[in-house]
Amino acid sequence: MPTYEYEILDKAGEPTGERFEIVQPMKDDALKVQPGTKRPCRRAIVAPAVAGKWSPIKVKSTLSNSNLERMGFTKYERKGNGYMERTAGTHGPRELRAD
Repeated sequence: MPTYEYEILDKAGEPTGERFEIVQPMKDDALKVQPGTKRPCRRAIVAPAVAGKWSPIKVKSTLSNSNLERMGFTKYERKGNGYMERTAGTHGPRELRAD
């Protein structure tokens, strides 16, 4: 379900600058009053949150082991106390130890 942003209205029907968010199904009509306080409100027009080039959704696939290896990077992951193992790339030692 999407999150909608609403703005609180004054007695003249003008926005007061106060806003709140609420999760509601798309099929539901827009709210006319704020739940709880019963103050008048209207749905605000805001830019949608879309996954861009550096959004958290994209970063996970960008930093995948196969993608890092394809770009020539080497990645090590901690496997134990003082021990790291190479999980991506071909350069460098296979494991690192704190001995």
